[in-house]
Parts: sequence; C-alpha cells; structure tokens
Amino acid sequence: MGGDSKPDPRLSPWRDDLAASHLRGEVKASKYVDGEPYCVSAPVTALRRSPADAAMMDTQLLFGEGFRVYEKRGNWAWGQSLIDDYVGYVLSGDLQPYYETNHIVRVPRSFVYREPDIKSRPVMAISMGARLNVTKHEGRFSHIEDGGQDEATGWIISAHISAEGDYADDYVAVAEMFLHAPYLWGGRESLGLDCSALVQLSLMQAGYACQRDTYMQEATLGQEIKKDFQRGDLVFWKGHVGILQSPHQLLHANASFMQTVSEDFESACQRIEKTDGPITSIRRLSGSSAIGV
Repeated sequence: MGGDSKPDPRLSPWRDDLAASHLRGEVKASKYVDGEPYCVSAPVTALRRSPADAAMMDTQLLFGEGFRVYEKRGNWAWGQSLIDDYVGYVLSGDLQPYYETNHIVRVPRSFVYREPDIKSRPVMAISMGARLNVTKHEGRFSHIEDGGQDEATGWIISAHISAEGDYADDYVAVAEMFLHAPYLWGGRESLGLDCSALVQLSLMQAGYACQRDTYMQEATLGQEIKKDFQRGDLVFWKGHVGILQSPHQLLHANASFMQTVSEDFESACQRIEKTDGPITSIRRLSGSSAIGV
C-alpha cells in the first residue's frame, strides 16, 4: 500500500503495537499475530471501540457468530468479526472456542428451552442471525449444542430456524419483521437496532454479503439508479440508510421516531434533509428483482 494510506481500522485489525499477520507489509506494527477463532456464547455481546464498559458500542455480535481474537487483556478480547470483518473489543467471557454451525435463526427473536417443551424454563432468547449447531430434531424442536460439547445448550422451535444456505426470498419482507423494533445506536438485534443493521440483517437473510456501516454499504452494494425506483432499492443519506417498500414508502430504523417505521418516502426525505442532508444515492442490488433476489 503506497504512501501514508492505511486500511480502514474498522475493517482491518491493526494498531501501532499489534496487527494481524495478513497485514504485514501494509501497516507497521510492533507485533503481528495470526489470532484464534472463537464463537459468541452469550445471546448477544457488544463490540466496543475501546476496552471499557462505557466505551461506544459500534455493533453487536450474536450467539454463535465467529470472532477472531488477536489479543486478550484483562476482561477484554480485541479482534475481528468473522461475519462482517468489523474490528473491536468484546468481553472475553462472552466467547468460547470456535465450532462449526449449520443453522441460523430466521425470526426476530426465539427462545431456547432447557427441554423440548414450551412449558420448560427458557435458557435464553436469541435473535435473527444467531448461528446454531443443530444435532437432532424431536417433534417441533431442534436440539442445539455449543460446539458439540457434552452439555446441550437446549432446544429451539424448528420453525424459527433454517439451514445455512436456505435463504429468504424477499429481504424487504424480512426487514418488515422489525417494524416498531426500538432504535439503538450500534444495535443489531430485535431488542434494538440501527438503520444499517436493519439493512445488513435483512440482506444476509436473503444471502447477500453486507458490511455493517452505512458508508460501507453505500460503497459496496449494488448500482446507483436515478429513476423508476422500486421495492428493495436502498436509499442513502450521509450516515443513514432505508429500504423502499414501494416507490413511495420507506422502511428504516431511525432516531427521529426511535424505532423502525414505515413512512411516506417524500415526507421522510424532507425531514431527513434537515439533519443529514440530501439523498446521496439510491442503489439497486445487482441482479435483484422487485422482491430482492
């Protein structure tokens, strides 16, 4: 990499004192390491900008998602998400050794039960995008384990999950499941999410690779269009993104309403322009149809 330019630190694991081995020759660091893969063992964990409870939460990692750790210090692990490459700090106690997963949660939220019985005590609740190691099925339930260990994590309703690679047909319909979900900066689950997380979760459910932040999505998703807008087109402002449900209706998680709302596109544009400026682009995913695939 020529000159003084360096890779985006939100997507490339490097600091002056430590960097990933694959960045050797691109950045200068006192030490380079390969890192070790882990999986998230908590229902959700915050990925923070610095190793402190009060530090800004840039995003969240969901149960079963992978995280490559380059450094552990105190209660914190510094590394990179294996889902979207985001770099930051997570609590070490929310990680466990890496294991392969084979299913994904496909509904906004679902309970994991101790027994295959809806009246048994829930172990935890996990959100759309959580990754699971399913080992067997019994009636309405699927049995999940943490890396195939002896002690089972529990049981989940089979209708709430599907095999990895079994994608949704309509990412707009997926996004619509989050209508009225609370807005949370950095949030990435049904209890709270932000605008770019709504886009990322929905597109990933439909099989699209999608980065985390708005500026990353605008730079990498689809092709810019100028007219004849349709369902599934992505609308970008500086620091904000929404999904068109139709040429005249916008779905987006936003801080004005502090929730995910569906509103008149023109009215939304007028309001957003006062805070974030005008639309910067409207983009259509390559090869997409009006319903998203």
